[in-house]
Amino acid sequence: MELEEVFSSKPRMKILKLIYQLGQLNISDVARRIKMNYTATAAHLKLLTDEGVLAERVYGRVHMYRFSDSEKAKAVAALIEVWEKKA
Repeated sequence: MELEEVFSSKPRMKILKLIYQLGQLNISDVARRIKMNYTATAAHLKLLTDEGVLAERVYGRVHMYRFSDSEKAKAVAALIEVWEKKA
């Protein structure tokens, strides 16, 4: 997937920012916090996981998401950190 496709979605950007700020969340928490339905949220999380930006851990029926250790994830985290800094 192209960079533009990953970053062209406002919900995906909200998800990335939220997980960056809170560290780790499950699908239901992400969906509730960004005010989006579970199915759409799960689709965005799958795409971000498939691209290597997020990592998924499964604990029984609970799927937890956090930033992965990939170079892409580090670059996205750095972008969010710089962008969110208050001048």
